Amino acid sequence: MAGVVYRALRARPRRAWQRTNYAGRTVDLYAGPAVALGTAAGAAALRLPPRTRAAAVLALVAAAACGAYDDLAGADDPRRGFREHLTALRHGEVTSGAVKLLGIGAAGLAAGALLKDRPVDRVLGGIVIAGTAHLINLTDVRPGAAVAAVLTLGAPGLLRGPLVAAPMAAAAALAGDDLGERTMIGDTGAHALGAALGVAIAATAGRPGLAAHAAALVAAAVHGHRVTRLAEALGRR
Repeated sequence: MAGVVYRALRARPRRAWQRTNYAGRTVDLYAGPAVALGTAAGAAALRLPPRTRAAAVLALVAAAACGAYDDLAGADDPRRGFREHLTALRHGEVTSGAVKLLGIGAAGLAAGALLKDRPVDRVLGGIVIAGTAHLINLTDVRPGAAVAAVLTLGAPGLLRGPLVAAPMAAAAALAGDDLGERTMIGDTGAHALGAALGVAIAATAGRPGLAAHAAALVAAAVHGHRVTRLAEALGRR
């Protein structure tokens, strides 16, 4: 599905969906909506409990929409990271990054409420979903880096449940074009893939697992520059 959508979008290129990558090459951003739609279609087709399916589709569609807004409206904004966007928000400026932060956070909490019954678990689930979306986006700094992160996190033995297959299949379908520097998944795809992985985690983890994942993801967000630097270093090898 992701590959079919990507080819269809590339057939009618638009300037707004083109970017210059780290190496100075012009690439498109069509992999983003392609992996988002592919993951949503995959999740909808899986035999999942209705609330799990609804949580997955809600979280990844909202994450993709917020990511697409940032890809387009925030293309020329040099500000990066939670701190800079929240600082701007305190001064009355709503940046595309702030929209993304608040939108994905709210969608994560809504998805967590669908997955869990107890308030504490719902909040922890929301943190895991939004935090995983942010984590994958932090790694999207070199060709194939975010795709590699998705495939690594979803590897057998690390995550459980059938939902993991949807983002992994979508990411794998576009891996060649991403590595070949013809496209990049951008915020649209990175957040969608991460949100789907986050739902897979939240749907299968108990409270101790949720708490451990939430703590790790908050730490990754706080030290996001280090995660990004690590992804850049691995991408150069």
